[in-house]
Amino acid sequence: MSDTITNGAAALDAAADEIRALRLRNWPAQVTRTVEYPAGTPAMVEHLRHWARLQPETVAIAFYGREVTYAEYDELSDRFAGLLAERGVRPGDAVGVYLGNCPQFAIAMLGILKLGAVHVPVNPLLKGRELHHELDDAGVGVLLAQTDLLDLVESVRPETPVHTVIATALGDMLGGTEPIADAPAPFDTAPDARSDWPLVLAAARAPERDSDPEALAALNYTGGTTGLPKGCEHTQRHMAYTAATATLATGTAVGDSAAVGLNFLPVFWIAGEDFGILKPLINGQTSVLMTRWDPAVAAALVARYAVTELVATVDNYVELMDLPGFDGAAFRSVVNPFAVSFVLKLTPELRARWRALTGGVLREASFGMTETHTADTFTLGFQDDDRDLTADPVFCGLPVPGTDILVVDADGAPVAVGETGEIVVRSESIMTAYHGRPDATAEAIRHGWLHTGDVGMIDDWGAVHYLARTKEMIKVNGMSVFPSEVEALLKAHPAIGSVSVVPRPDARKGQVPLAFVVGAGPVDVAELTAWARENMATYKVPDFVLVDALPMTATGKVRKGDLFERAARIAAEGESK
Repeated sequence: MSDTITNGAAALDAAADEIRALRLRNWPAQVTRTVEYPAGTPAMVEHLRHWARLQPETVAIAFYGREVTYAEYDELSDRFAGLLAERGVRPGDAVGVYLGNCPQFAIAMLGILKLGAVHVPVNPLLKGRELHHELDDAGVGVLLAQTDLLDLVESVRPETPVHTVIATALGDMLGGTEPIADAPAPFDTAPDARSDWPLVLAAARAPERDSDPEALAALNYTGGTTGLPKGCEHTQRHMAYTAATATLATGTAVGDSAAVGLNFLPVFWIAGEDFGILKPLINGQTSVLMTRWDPAVAAALVARYAVTELVATVDNYVELMDLPGFDGAAFRSVVNPFAVSFVLKLTPELRARWRALTGGVLREASFGMTETHTADTFTLGFQDDDRDLTADPVFCGLPVPGTDILVVDADGAPVAVGETGEIVVRSESIMTAYHGRPDATAEAIRHGWLHTGDVGMIDDWGAVHYLARTKEMIKVNGMSVFPSEVEALLKAHPAIGSVSVVPRPDARKGQVPLAFVVGAGPVDVAELTAWARENMATYKVPDFVLVDALPMTATGKVRKGDLFERAARIAAEGESK
């Protein structure tokens, strides 16, 4: 067995060396291959302190007219750390952050890291059983929660380890701020009596302590092909490496503070964390933060702050271009417009339209997943003659500096260039483990490589192509929904005997979950839908089809292929009506 393991690892190393040499022959001159850290260490806390000393008055976070400087960012996160320490939080303790996009999220995250505690971002769309699972699984003792989510928190808290809840309202940082007329905040900005934010402002600053870049720093939850979401264990090194390499992928050096990023991606989501918090922080840049997408507000903020970087879906770029009186000149500052193909795909025609209006070049963002801290590839340098878009879709580009990506067969052996198989990744940012799941960890990480479950290929440039996501995954407006998770939640309903969830094509959302249900007795679909809305995020709530039995194989497994076909027929029939 040991010889097999050794030989397997050696084969992967040899393949990685070969593909790396191929990539270097095609490496774009704009992208530096050396990863460095302005603060001298791969830790986010030290970078916040570095920039607070070096450029204290630079705006770190701009939020609907409220501008938080690096000095204030450092101070407020110190005070949040001090409040947590007063509430008994110690290094290694899990602290949850159950918020939408707002400056308090980033302040809390850095305060948690300053204590050496573990940051647990919690999706504010989670409901009942989903929320209970993550709080319980992570062992969250202290939770920072949005005021309008407090009732939901209290409904599950007695069954979780949460002993302390600190509340904040999305508008807590906007008091006394002059609103931006053409970019208003999309929430109530009146003071909320339930908020505990004044306690943060009054807390003593926590004493400074050095970071351990290798210590557990965050649990980022991801769906999976088996059961409820799993926590991916990440360190500050993972965060810093991702932030640094995502910077190099833009063609700029790490530590160049000139860039201004506009971010509306949810910062509880790891892509939003990377581009809305970590990348700006490691460089001392400004992050213009939005709570939710609005094309008119985004356009106003781009013009106001001379935004240089934007990550958005292709659909979002179309919405911008379709705005009445769209001012392409205001978008000439956006030198790095990254597109994510979910419902709409980036095409040469859309790229040409954007270029004609703004002078910029739209390009695909990157390949990645929560387990790798995402942002694993870059596409800069492959836009001449649209060769990135006319190659076999989806073109993901080259791995960022320090990352290796291979494609392997069902036995885990590397395949030849041009052949398809499973994408595997090795980098400084892959998770340490699935929290509390050694079996799942051993299955996912083999010989130091993360097995993604995604199908892809490597071309003769050494570039990665993403051919198909794991068939089980459903993408609803770009948000990942795993059928096994929805099935696990639905099985808690007493009326359900058995259930199988598959994707149904949807012209507006890309896909939606469709649940085929065998009842344990009479089933009321309306009641079942209402129950699902109380216990899972809205985008995960499936449509329901009642069936007498699920199609099964001779070995007792659900024939998902039959259900995929039936879901496609249901979608086609719906579109024809």
